[in-house]
Amino acid sequence: MGVYSSPREKWEAQDSLEELASLARTAGAVVLESVVQFKEKRDSRFCIGKGKIIELSELCQKEGINLVIFDEPLFPSQVRNIEDAIDQKVIDRNQLILDIFARRARSKEGKLQVELAQLNYLLPRLGGKGLYLSQLGGGIGTRGPGETKLEFDRRKIKNRIAKIRRQIQRVVIFREQQRKRRESRLIPLASLVGYTNAGKTTLFNLLTNSDAPTSHDLFNTLDPLIRRLRLLNGQLCLLSDTVGFIRKLPPELIAAFRATLEEVKKADLLINVIDISDPNFLEQHKEVNKVLESLPVTHRPIINVLNKIDLIPTTMLSVQGRMIDNPIYLSAFTGEGKDALLRRIAALLSERRVAVTFEIPPADGKLRSLLHREGRVLREDSRLENMLVEAEVPKAIARKYRKYLVGSEK
Repeated sequence: MGVYSSPREKWEAQDSLEELASLARTAGAVVLESVVQFKEKRDSRFCIGKGKIIELSELCQKEGINLVIFDEPLFPSQVRNIEDAIDQKVIDRNQLILDIFARRARSKEGKLQVELAQLNYLLPRLGGKGLYLSQLGGGIGTRGPGETKLEFDRRKIKNRIAKIRRQIQRVVIFREQQRKRRESRLIPLASLVGYTNAGKTTLFNLLTNSDAPTSHDLFNTLDPLIRRLRLLNGQLCLLSDTVGFIRKLPPELIAAFRATLEEVKKADLLINVIDISDPNFLEQHKEVNKVLESLPVTHRPIINVLNKIDLIPTTMLSVQGRMIDNPIYLSAFTGEGKDALLRRIAALLSERRVAVTFEIPPADGKLRSLLHREGRVLREDSRLENMLVEAEVPKAIARKYRKYLVGSEK
């Protein structure tokens, strides 16, 4: 059930409703009907008009519908009023997305983040006597790590939220330690971002020769994946795959997944994967940019990758490609465009590198190993007492070991 308040919003509302249907199917529902209503001002009791509520009730009886999903965020009182009026279960878009995240969470960290988001969503929706999640449970909108046999009143939920936040904070500290270890080795990090189901994980597998699970379902990847990537010029970097974005992303999720999104915030380079075969790719691109601006990370270098070029005609591709700034055309499925992307990544990361010559004493053999591992060695001369090594290295390495640099390079 969707609502729009002006004629210019009609097509956007219909597109959003189609996406909501995809989300519902991802959660395991069978979509029977989609309804959109023009209403200039939302009804405080039902969100939609009273006449539409009667139509909705009749439609549910006629089609055997037992769940109605609103594309709008609903107040707790609105949910209760609608459920009383149509005698069927009602959830909103936010609750549906939380349900999908609950189904997708695999790691302990992911489950904690989903449970925190669920409890933050549930807290203002409790009645005076509290709710038994076991009485609600099992169906769409109530699944996940937060589901329990215990009675959850406000006090217990607040205590549980506090405990989860402490556990997530330990995860944040652990991730920060991991990042510091990576940064001490001076390996740059590139992060894949983009709309959900844009093909990020397929591209991740293509670039890193990994076999991370892929799916056409939305939000297939929740837990961040990081693998090494050797570029065509021999340079080494790390590549991370992260959770996909979506329009109207619940603020509870953005807050709960702060630890996961830190990988994006710390990246040296962002690779924005865009499904060019989707008719709504421009709107999706705008939604991704909104999330990136909120983090904020738009000051970092960004490569726009137009993925799934194998799914649309060449003539259409050339027209649509002009709508995106300086894109790379690629098919993560066939591999077409892979080398062009690798060259672009290397070029942007090379701006962080410098060609220098080190004079390395015999006692500092570890530096030579570091140059081979983290840089690109161009020439070595071991005829002198100290070894001369010409290499292209990250500027951070040159600064750290500047006492070994030859001549003016210091």
